[in-house]
Amino acid sequence: MSLTRRAVIITSLAFAASPALARTGFETWLKKFRRKATRLGFSERTLDASLKGAEFLPKVVANDSRQAEVAKPLQDYLASAASGARLSGGQKALRKYNNTLSKIERTYGVEKEVLTAIWGMESAYGGFRGNLPVFSTLSTLAFEGRRRELFEAELIAALQIVEAGHATPAEMRGSFAGAMGHTQFMPSTYQRHAQDFDGTGHANIWGDDPTDALASTAQLLKAEGWRKGQPWAVEVTLPREFDLALTGRIFPRKTRDWQRLGVTTASSGKLADHGNGALILPAGPEGPVFMVYNNFHVIKKYNYADSYAIGVGHLSDRLAGRGKIRSGFPQNPWGMSTRERQALQQRLNDRGFAAGNPDGVIGEKGRAAIRAYEQSRGFPVTGLPSKALLASLG
Repeated sequence: MSLTRRAVIITSLAFAASPALARTGFETWLKKFRRKATRLGFSERTLDASLKGAEFLPKVVANDSRQAEVAKPLQDYLASAASGARLSGGQKALRKYNNTLSKIERTYGVEKEVLTAIWGMESAYGGFRGNLPVFSTLSTLAFEGRRRELFEAELIAALQIVEAGHATPAEMRGSFAGAMGHTQFMPSTYQRHAQDFDGTGHANIWGDDPTDALASTAQLLKAEGWRKGQPWAVEVTLPREFDLALTGRIFPRKTRDWQRLGVTTASSGKLADHGNGALILPAGPEGPVFMVYNNFHVIKKYNYADSYAIGVGHLSDRLAGRGKIRSGFPQNPWGMSTRERQALQQRLNDRGFAAGNPDGVIGEKGRAAIRAYEQSRGFPVTGLPSKALLASLG
């Protein structure tokens, strides 16, 4: 267990063991934060309305500290992302809000199926927007301290929302992390991208009408460089003896270069030119292989996990009438058991090569750590996990 992970557990246990002590410390911290907010120019009215009722929420600390020992396998994640219920809900949402979504698509250049997929992934089409008071959540996370600067900044952004009259503190309810509304914006994201698309005078992402939330999400994607008409990815087939060291998000190439290397679509067709693309192997070389494009990276600005971007992309494809992923998923990606992949990540971490949380999923961060380790040892630099690599780590 890493020192960071151990510290997180100790902190959480301390709060759980002595909630009265935690609340006393919280109240002291909150007074100090209020003085800071006063110096920044917030009105007493805003501070009273927003902070007087803020409470320490132990369950928020526990949720923030909890890390799954083993991440959900990609095939299970994608099965949930594009489940029958989520597809049905998305199709209903597309029909119900077709005029609104079409207008947003024309305005911002982001396909309505993509917006609907994000909406479905974030809040089940508005069904689960979160019900925790945002000021209590953000105050708890800031007081807890591991990411105090981040959450104090989010608190400042939340106060700005109230000060501007966009929402009341009572209306601002959200997730365990303080994300709000239909598409789960953090307060700072709201400040940067919120859109009053329905012309009411305020960008309302919290109410039952999703219009402003969907337009705000479209604005975020547009600002991050969304290219309308470009797929997020195409499932492909690699030729035998393909050099897997060429795979990874950091190695994009032109379409004609991939064609020369024998890469085809999953149905063995010619690879169309959608711009520079890179190959990713989210379940190892025996699983689905995707050629990812610019829009894949834009989705990752919303949530950095590859699995999330693949989930949103796959769900949007299904909502647009495109087919399922063709390739099957191996039981043991990279020919290694979950325990072996976890051990590889942990040993890399222990040697100073940042492979990420040892959850058994070897993503781009893990492969970068492998490349750095291979280079340090004078091995051929491939970035590929293997049992032999694990053995070399002792």
